[in-house]
Order: sequence, then C-alpha cells, then structure tokens
Amino acid sequence: MTQMNWLVVYPELLLLVAACVVALVDLYVTQPARCLTFWMTQAALAGVALLHGLALQTGLGAEGAKASVYAMQGLVVSDPMGHLLALTAAIAMMITIAYARPYIGSRELLKGEFFTLAMFVVLGISVMISANNFLVIYVGLELMSLSLYALIALRRDHAVSTEAAMKYFVLGALASGFLLYGMSMLYGATGSLDIPEVFDAIATGQVNATVLSFGLVFIVAGLAFKLGLVPFHMWVPDVYQGAPTSMTLMVGGAPKLAAFAITIRLLVEGLSGVAHDWQQMLIVLAVLSLVIGNVAAIAQTNLKRMLAYSGIAQLGFMLLGFVPTVISGNTVSAGNGYGSSLFYVLTYVLTTLGTFGLIMVLSRPGFESEQVSDLAGLAKRSPVLAGVMAVFMFSLAGIPPTVGFYAKLAVLQSLITTNSPLLLQLSIVAVLLSLVGAFYYLRVVKVMYFDEPVQTEAVAEGSGARLLLSANALAVLVLGILPSGLLSLCARAITQALAG
Repeated sequence: MTQMNWLVVYPELLLLVAACVVALVDLYVTQPARCLTFWMTQAALAGVALLHGLALQTGLGAEGAKASVYAMQGLVVSDPMGHLLALTAAIAMMITIAYARPYIGSRELLKGEFFTLAMFVVLGISVMISANNFLVIYVGLELMSLSLYALIALRRDHAVSTEAAMKYFVLGALASGFLLYGMSMLYGATGSLDIPEVFDAIATGQVNATVLSFGLVFIVAGLAFKLGLVPFHMWVPDVYQGAPTSMTLMVGGAPKLAAFAITIRLLVEGLSGVAHDWQQMLIVLAVLSLVIGNVAAIAQTNLKRMLAYSGIAQLGFMLLGFVPTVISGNTVSAGNGYGSSLFYVLTYVLTTLGTFGLIMVLSRPGFESEQVSDLAGLAKRSPVLAGVMAVFMFSLAGIPPTVGFYAKLAVLQSLITTNSPLLLQLSIVAVLLSLVGAFYYLRVVKVMYFDEPVQTEAVAEGSGARLLLSANALAVLVLGILPSGLLSLCARAITQALAG
C-alpha cells in the first residue's frame, strides 16, 4: 500500500533533528571531553535503533506482502530487511563513536562536527536502505559520502589524512557517477525511476534492451566501487591506511550495510528480470576480489592496509551469495543466497568494529599502532586484548566456533544446494582462496603470542574500552556457537522484503 505515511520515516526525522540539535548545543560546550554532546549522540542513535527494532518485530509478525509498507508516494519502503540493516547500522555507529572518542580526544579532533557528521552518515545509510526510487538512493548516497569525506579530512594539518580524503573523494565521485549514469540509462530504457515499475517493465518486455544492458553494466560497476571490489578497489587500501583509525572504521563499518542494501534494491528488486546477466558479472567480481584481496594482503606489513585487502576479499565472498538464481520458478535457492549474504555482511561489520577498535585502544599520541610488528608480544603485555584480537582474526579467517566460520558456511551451502556444477566449482575456489587468507590472519596471532615485544610499556587501555572490546569478542563467539537465531532472522527478513 502506497501512502504519505510519516510514521515510516520517523527514525530518519529523529536523526535529522538530533544532528541539528547536537550541532547547536556543541557551540556552548567548553569541556574538552564533550560529554554532553557525546551522550546526546549516543542517546539519539539508541532511539533510532529502538524504533527500527520495534518496526522489525512488527514487520516479522506480519504475513506476506503486509510486511512491506510503501510510503512518501512510493519513494520509500519499510520492510524487515531495511529495519534489520538500519538497526545494525545505528548500533555499529554507537560502537564506532565509543571506540573513537578517546582516540580522537588525544589528537584534538573531538569536536562537535564529528558527532554531527557521524549522525549524518547514519542518516544517509538509512535513506539508502529504505529507498524505493533511484533518486532517493542517490540522495542517501551523496549524504553519506559527503559526510565521510569531511570526517576523513577532519585532521586538516595532517598531509596523509588529507591525501586519503582526496582519494576517497575521487573514489566516491566515480561510484556516484557510474550509478547515476546507470540509473539514467535505466530510466531511458524503462521510463520510470521507481524500482517496482522498473521490475514490471522488464517483466513485460516493455524496455529498450540495448540501453538496459548498458545501464546494467554501469549500475554493477557503481556498486562494485561502493563495495570496494576488484578491479574498482584502486585506492581503498590507501584510504584505510591514511585516514585516522577512527575514520577508517567509519568507512569500513556501517557504510557496507548501505552498499549491501542498494545492491539488493537495485539488482534483486529492480533488475531480477536480467539476473542471468548481472550474476555472471558478480561471479567475475567475486573471484577477482578473492584472489587479489587475499594474495595482496599477504605482502602487507601495515595492519590497516592488510585489513583493507582483507575487506575486499571478505566482500567478494559475500557477493557469492547473490549468484544462486531462481531455478524453474523456485525462488528458494536465490532466497537462501541473499539471506546468507545478509548474515555475512552483518557479522563482517561486527568483527570489523572490534579489529579497528583494538588498533585505536593500542594507539597513543605520537604512536599509531598500525604495523603488524606493533602487536609483537601483546599476549605478555595484555593477555585480554591479545585474546580478543585472536578471536577477531579467527572469525575473519573462518575458523570455528567463531561467527565468521558459519557466515562462510552459509554462503557455501547456498551455492552447493543448487546442484549446479558451475556453482560447485565456484564454492571450491572460494574455499581454497579462504585458506590462502587464513595465512595472514594467523600471522597476526603468531606475532602476538610468539614474538618478543617491541613495545615495553604496559597497555594503558581504560576499563570502558576493555569491557566494550570484550563484549564485542563475546558477541562474535556467541553468534558462532548459536548462529541459528540470526540466520533465520536474516532469511525471514529477506523473504518478506522480496514478497512485498
């Protein structure tokens, strides 16, 4: 049902108002720690997470198409998948800000604009997640991207950070350009900007096939830029390495959820009629990302750069879940694939929060703990932090009982159960390349536990940071031991979103 329903966009309105209020209140805050605006930001994000959580519960309780509500004249859609992603994005940003506060405070970057821009990033993510129209996707994309450009360049007196901001700006501009050009071609081919109408036009054959093909290529290329996939990864490792670690986490965490959402909205909900074409492109992108990401990461000595290449490989693996197609009118295989990809991206973001959070905890003014060698002997200096980092590395490598293992297993199962020889071969390639990736993750564990410490000072982590990191690692373990709840939630959210 399409209507002008303001209730659907209440979380986004709350976030917009809160960001403006925090920006104004911060003008009168003189305390360097900025406790007032920090807690106001956290409260606003918690409120947004709560609203999405309640809406998710209501949506999952509905049946069939009733789970999806179209509002604002059909420009936005409220469905369980969107609420799950937006809920996770809000929580991820809360954790990011909590990790980042001591780090940026010691570098004189703790200013009101950090909190305001962080909320605008989440607002952009929420708009992209709930978009049902090409222009709404683009507005959300630009809001998120412009906020991230400013955050990366926040350290204005640092040449490397400024260079990272410029490179990220070029990457973002290319992604926006490809997506916008692709959307304009789809509009020319189908005569509509609304995603459901594009789907109907393709299904009835009322399209210009040549223009549609060109538009599809540009759309896939734009999505590959946003996900940082090979061969569109170019400067992603440079951005990860050059940006302050807190801003690197801003880029590598919650925005990945938005990129996943628009991939579902554009390719699955809008262009599933030409799925055979874009699935072949995704296979190539996924395999290239797994090969280049894992092989290049082995050669890295900088931890942030290694994690950048790791992220390229991880998202390549996630993309494999989009490859199972509808078989003889049966959507089970495709639904399993999309659900496993959703599970994968949620757990990847959870693990990424912890890895970069630990790098921030180990850093101090004048020393960025971003070389792999900086972790040498960490087990002797801080057994808790070494154990936490080991859990994150095991999860990224896909070693049980961490959640990373079940995320990879879910994607592989979605490929194998199709009984397609091509997809079976693809799953074997993915497993072999994951074994290559395990090398550089386990190297970090080896450095922490078996190398002699380079740094002799005790790790001066606060009790709050230690507690948050421990909770983060515990979540990775618990979801690994009991993954069925989140897996079924992802499957139901995808099923109801596609049914709407």
